[in-house]
Amino acid sequence: MFDQLSGKMSGVLDGLSKNGKLSEADVTEAMREVRLAMLEADVALPVVRDFVSKVRERAVGHEVLDSVSPGQAVAKIVNDALIDALGGAGAVPLNLNAAPPVPVLMVGLQGSGKTTTSGKIALRLSQREGKKVLLASLDVYRPAAQLQLQQLADRVNAVTGRVHALPIIADQSPVDIARRALEVGRREGYDVVILDTAGRLSIDEALMDEVREVRAVTHPAETLLVVDAMTGQDAVNTAKAFNEAVGISGVVMSRMDGDARGGAALSMKAITGAPIKLTGSGEKLEALEEFHPERVAGRILGLGDVAGLVERASENLDHEEGERVAKKMLAGKFDLDDYVSQINQINRMGSISGILGMLPGMGKIKDMLGDKEIDTSIFTRHKAIISSMTKQERKTPDIIKASRKKRIASGSGTTVQEVNRLLKQFNDMSTMMKRISKMGLGGLLNGMGGAGGLADMMKGMGKPGGRPPFV
Repeated sequence: MFDQLSGKMSGVLDGLSKNGKLSEADVTEAMREVRLAMLEADVALPVVRDFVSKVRERAVGHEVLDSVSPGQAVAKIVNDALIDALGGAGAVPLNLNAAPPVPVLMVGLQGSGKTTTSGKIALRLSQREGKKVLLASLDVYRPAAQLQLQQLADRVNAVTGRVHALPIIADQSPVDIARRALEVGRREGYDVVILDTAGRLSIDEALMDEVREVRAVTHPAETLLVVDAMTGQDAVNTAKAFNEAVGISGVVMSRMDGDARGGAALSMKAITGAPIKLTGSGEKLEALEEFHPERVAGRILGLGDVAGLVERASENLDHEEGERVAKKMLAGKFDLDDYVSQINQINRMGSISGILGMLPGMGKIKDMLGDKEIDTSIFTRHKAIISSMTKQERKTPDIIKASRKKRIASGSGTTVQEVNRLLKQFNDMSTMMKRISKMGLGGLLNGMGGAGGLADMMKGMGKPGGRPPFV
């Protein structure tokens, strides 16, 4: 997300840094470009006007224009203004300061990801905070909506053992279901009750009346609006309408990994007054994160989000397995089973594009790719190829000759050429690992900087059949 805005904002600030001493005209021209970039990113016009006005007012001051590094001073002002627009420094946590069971009301339009988000929040609360959570579907209109939430609860409960769904009783109204959920929550000792309301294809008075009735009965500690980030300004308009009609305490933005513009996130706080509290970036139940404005601002300006990357790694990676494979790599004993282990580690971290966006300066590598998407399907093909090998072949790839390659290709549904490419890339990686074991980290850096280095690897992933970076 934010790729489009990030590229243009970074370009503007890079240009200012190269100018040396700045004039008021330089700042005015830069703000014009920033304004256009934000409008193209689908940021709401009032937000753009306010943002540009604040930045320009501060940037034309004597302390900036007369400073030793005026370009850097303007970059700092832009960064601070982005943080303010996104809601201010620091994540806003869920408010669970109420007598249990704490009601959390989920609202939003149909298709926004409300039910999946309810399951994600249940996993987060039960896994991180040890909460016992009851999920209750108030959607009596959409076929199988209640069953869907039941299945999500079962999946989460299999992981944490602290999440259940309210038993389904036919022909109950949403208000009756909400009352029953709180009664069960009190009686059975639940800490949190998540109430997943019905959505509509568009906003109507019947929807708002139903939400108001449920709110009046349950008095939720949180009323969370789930909006689809990919809908851009429609998401902001939806949030504004819900806030004016029923009041919301926070926003959860789903599908944050699917929108390269990001205008909805930048507009949400200013238009509604409600902070973005959580973001979803995928269908996996683990794919839910707190929204940190300062980290997002850093990503927009090409500064990366190292803190977020470290946090994601600590939560998702198997560190013992990582250390085991790292030791083998440094000893020059990396095999194809270890490669599969690394693919699994990468998959736990989320999309490659998302990881790149969190690394400082990686925007330049993404620029090298142009409009090509990083093809991660190659990981799936490589796992299929390796799974068609015998244990001995995975341990000692050198024994794989023509007849074995034909068998492996047939068993994995691939071609001999693809098997050859995998084996060649693995051989290159093994050679690099042996160089490292002999020469230390300098060998790795030299290898990454030359042909076949990181940049070439990433360009290779921009096309079908391209090679992945071995991690």
